[in-house]
Amino acid sequence: MKRSLFQKVWDAHTVGTLSDGRTQLLIGTHLIHEVTSPQAFGMLRDLGLKVKYPERTFATVDHIIPTDEIAEPFSDPLADAMIKELRKNCKDWGITFFDSSTGKQGIVHIVGPEQGITQPGMTIACGDSHTATHGAFGAVAFGIGTSQVRDILATQTMALSPLKVRRINVDGKLAPGVYAKDVILHIIRVLGVNGGLGYAYEYGGSVFDGFSLEERMTVCNMSIEGGARCGYVNPDEKTFEYLKGRPYSPKGEAWDRAVEKWRALRSDEGCAYDDVVNIRAEDIAPTVTWGINPGQAIFIDENLPIVSDLPEKDREGAEEAYVHMKLTPGTPIKGTKVDVVFLGSCTNGRISDFAEVAPYLKGRKVAPGVKAIVVPGSQVVSQIAEQNGLARIFRDAGFEWRGAGCSMCLGMNPDKLVGDQLCASSSNRNFKGRQGSPTGRTILMSPLMVVAAAVTGKVSDAREVFDIHPAKA
Repeated sequence: MKRSLFQKVWDAHTVGTLSDGRTQLLIGTHLIHEVTSPQAFGMLRDLGLKVKYPERTFATVDHIIPTDEIAEPFSDPLADAMIKELRKNCKDWGITFFDSSTGKQGIVHIVGPEQGITQPGMTIACGDSHTATHGAFGAVAFGIGTSQVRDILATQTMALSPLKVRRINVDGKLAPGVYAKDVILHIIRVLGVNGGLGYAYEYGGSVFDGFSLEERMTVCNMSIEGGARCGYVNPDEKTFEYLKGRPYSPKGEAWDRAVEKWRALRSDEGCAYDDVVNIRAEDIAPTVTWGINPGQAIFIDENLPIVSDLPEKDREGAEEAYVHMKLTPGTPIKGTKVDVVFLGSCTNGRISDFAEVAPYLKGRKVAPGVKAIVVPGSQVVSQIAEQNGLARIFRDAGFEWRGAGCSMCLGMNPDKLVGDQLCASSSNRNFKGRQGSPTGRTILMSPLMVVAAAVTGKVSDAREVFDIHPAKA
């Protein structure tokens, strides 16, 4: 019987079927951070339980860590207490912790891949909604809640309902100035923020074949924003090349055996999917959000939608979004003044993101009155950026180069919007209050579009700002 990668991985990790129909699934790798783990460890202690397989759990600190100070104790008492609690729990239970002193700390979904912890065919879970990022490697990765963090610590399993699989093909060639971020924003716009409920998304087609692993991570990262439980790409030679030689990747003969096994994980040719969606790459343009969920998005050269032109089910949400965002239906979003620009997050805080945009920024300056911050996704990313001169380009342009962490992706650390500031952000969510201020406004876009906004002081078409034109035939 021909099976998809999802079915192969699910079947291989099934421990049993519970009376309510859910699957008890073995979780091969468990990732934790400082926010959702303290309560879970507390439950273990209350129940007199131990961590079943501590060698399968890896920890880092990311959500609440300040990005503008290094010395402890942190000025934020909550951040200081949480990092100390995570340290204690990892020490007590023998869990590997990529602490801020190790040179390996960073956002959990960037640390896992760069350390080679994330590998094809794994089941991965983390108490963070964007765990789907790891699916870029052909893993099946789930974001979970605190009670499930407890379950995995205690049993290395969790209960999940079986999922349907939707194949999303993106074929053709993306135009210059169009990136992985635009692809996933377009997919969510087309299918809706609830379109993936009950599904795993399998991404494929010539565009994904051509994407780097880091571009695939960007798309898989935001699967959850489209309602999917997880998203993944079939592993290929690019996957193996990325993982080879990384600290936790297999070595020697074990590597050769692993690659042979990983190759067999790909979805079988001709396997059945519950749904198939086909998208033409040429139909995608630089995309920005205008509302308060990632599905409320338009191409940069489109006007904001008229509420009455939208499907009836979307009108109430659109009206709410326009009131919050202070935007006018029917007008261009291009030209909207920005107060803050944020380049970073588990969606777009990798070295390739910075390397792509730095040449366009070189020799330019952040517009007067704009606060611009760039936050590497990990200490490793920061070290590479310092060594190859990327960090200096951002500093010279007027960006603040910060320490590794989640930063302004969410309002759980000091990097927050103030009042109704509008932020051009490379992160993954534009919900009300997401960036720390209940009246703050967020527009999601690709890193290059963020840089265009930084140097112009307004939402801009990066293709116009940086004179990017389609290649001549």
